[in-house]
Amino acid sequence: MTRVVVLGGGYAGMASAARLAKLGHSVTLLEASGQLGGALVPVREEGFTWDASATSTLLPAVMRDLFRKSGRPAERELELVPMDVIREHRFADKTSVAVPGGTRGAQLAAFDELGPGMGQQWTDYVARFSEDWEVLRQHYFEVPWEPSALPAAVAERFRSRETLHKRLRKTFKDERLRLVAAHPFVAAGQELRDVPAWAGLTAYLEQRFGVWRIEGGMSVVAEVLAARMATRRVSVQTATQVEDIVVRDGRAVAVSTTAGEIDVGADGAVVVAFDPRSLPALRPLVDRTLPAIPPMTFHLGLSSLPEHLLDLPDELVLHGEPTLVVRTRGLAPEGQHAWTVHSYGKLMEDVLLALARHKIDLREHVVHRVDLGAAELVRRWRGSPLGVKWVGRSTVFQRLGPRTPVPNVYAAGAHATPGSGLPFTGLSSALVAQSIGPAEK
Repeated sequence: MTRVVVLGGGYAGMASAARLAKLGHSVTLLEASGQLGGALVPVREEGFTWDASATSTLLPAVMRDLFRKSGRPAERELELVPMDVIREHRFADKTSVAVPGGTRGAQLAAFDELGPGMGQQWTDYVARFSEDWEVLRQHYFEVPWEPSALPAAVAERFRSRETLHKRLRKTFKDERLRLVAAHPFVAAGQELRDVPAWAGLTAYLEQRFGVWRIEGGMSVVAEVLAARMATRRVSVQTATQVEDIVVRDGRAVAVSTTAGEIDVGADGAVVVAFDPRSLPALRPLVDRTLPAIPPMTFHLGLSSLPEHLLDLPDELVLHGEPTLVVRTRGLAPEGQHAWTVHSYGKLMEDVLLALARHKIDLREHVVHRVDLGAAELVRRWRGSPLGVKWVGRSTVFQRLGPRTPVPNVYAAGAHATPGSGLPFTGLSSALVAQSIGPAEK
């Protein structure tokens, strides 16, 4: 049985630990905070509960695969619910589009509401990513990759100089379509001029597989995975701050913590499931990367709302300067509501006034409020769940994972291959498990 030490108790860390324990390894999970879950741990105050980061996921098959290969199927632990409307976009010209997921026909009809031919333009744009997904799924997303030995089709995409900004400018004359296509990357703290065009396949995944939420909020995922740590006999140590990986003779031999060193063993492994820039042993390998910065976040506890505000979708994007994103599915005491608002751009006034300018006036309904700036969020999470900021096509090679240049050290999570977001951090844990393989008997 091989000793594996997993650093970080967020989604990727728990997913890696669960998979590796099921493969027969002796797994120890170290988490700096007092509880597991990372950015899935909700904000709870005054009877209100808000998702702290992600509120939905793409590629539900990734989460189902995790649960199936580490114990009980997801359907017996979670209620995954497909979202009829992924998000609604409202534009400065007072037009809007409610984007459905999981079907080309519904998206074509929805975008045609913006004007004749808009639906065809949108679906043609999305269809371009079909081949990108198939190529990268087979050689990057679902299989441990070797950057020095890329298949030609993958190398063609990763070496391309085409940015998403350039593709959107060439594809859409209508700014509204560009805004819709760009939104997932704006929300992830990215600059379109630095994002490679192939990364736009998010639009294809939304249309092809839909977007899914978890009944009860994302904290349910954290709770179920935390319970699975016990089922799989993972040794969990919370309130344990990792200082570094101890490397001797070119390989990791121990993990240094504030409580002392934890031996890895002669044939053991270390899985880094948080920002590797915080570890001196790995920092030189990622010193050219930057974290993507989360948005200003406002969690609002609201009293009874007027009828016209009760019909808002789960996610509403109000385009402008700044762009505001309203998420309405928090948990609240009976008769009240828990909303979250994210601000992207320069917010020059109170967020409630900015919302009122969009005809969403909550000023008389706020009974509790939690304001969190980017610095505070990063401090709470000990890093950014948005992972690595794109700074051009080379970024795909600058992320670590699943293997690293240090023998027996692996990387999972938002800062690792293949990137941030629940489906991709979930894939990162699967890649690590594939790379390490089953324990020898």
